[in-house]
Formats: sequence, structure tokens, C-alpha cells
Amino acid sequence: MNRSMKEITLEAKVENLEEVLAFVDEILSVYDCPMKTQIQIDVAVEEIFVNIAHYAYTPNVGIAEIQAEVSGDNPKCFSITFIDSGMPYDPLKKEDPDITLTAEERQIGGLGIYMVKQSMDEVDYKHENGKNIFNLKKYLD
Repeated sequence: MNRSMKEITLEAKVENLEEVLAFVDEILSVYDCPMKTQIQIDVAVEEIFVNIAHYAYTPNVGIAEIQAEVSGDNPKCFSITFIDSGMPYDPLKKEDPDITLTAEERQIGGLGIYMVKQSMDEVDYKHENGKNIFNLKKYLD
């Protein structure tokens, strides 16, 4: 079993997104992650981090802690957890958008988290000890 947890703590500001993506991509590069899978992970990471930056601490800026690891062997599983102390919010409770409607007919919001749910193998949210804990898992096959 191969397992090594890495973490980064930074201000939850959109300006730090590149640092978060570099952190993720550096980990994935060690495990020969297929490019398609890496792009799916990067899009999901961007969606979750930007949501935290925009909404968790509004109008203030707070801290986001991000923990990532690859575990298992066949297949390897990339797990990334976002932790913040902002307002409790479970984006998974939001109803999925009706993607059969045109963009004009659809309600605003919800498409990003829908894409995350569709592209990741597991998505989980909990609120514990005053913290939002959002976890994504993707198999690196």
C-alpha cells in the first residue's frame, strides 16, 4: 500500500488558485496520472476552491486547508480534502441542474458542483467541529 499525505494551508482567495493547482499537479505527476484524469481533477479542484474563496468567509477572507494523498495500488486513488471554517454549506444538497434545458432556461448556479459530482468517483461533505470538510476521490486508472 502506497500512501503519503501532503497538505497546504493558504488564504481562501481566488488569487491562490494557481498555487493550489500546482500543489495538486505536483502530486499527480509522481503517479503518472493520465492527462484526462488530471484535467478532471484540476477542474473539480478549481470549482471547490473558488467556491470556498467566494462564499465561505464573505465578506472576509479566511483560511483553506487542503490535504491530498494517493493510496492503494490497483487502482491508485487520489483523495483531496478541502477544510475551511466558513459558513456551513453542503453543495451536495443542491438539486442537480436540468441539463436538458437551454442555458437561458436553466437556473443560475449548480452546474459546477454537478460537473464535480459527474467527474469524480466519490464526493463527500460533512460539517464537523465548526469546519466544512469536502472530500473528492478519483481513481487514477
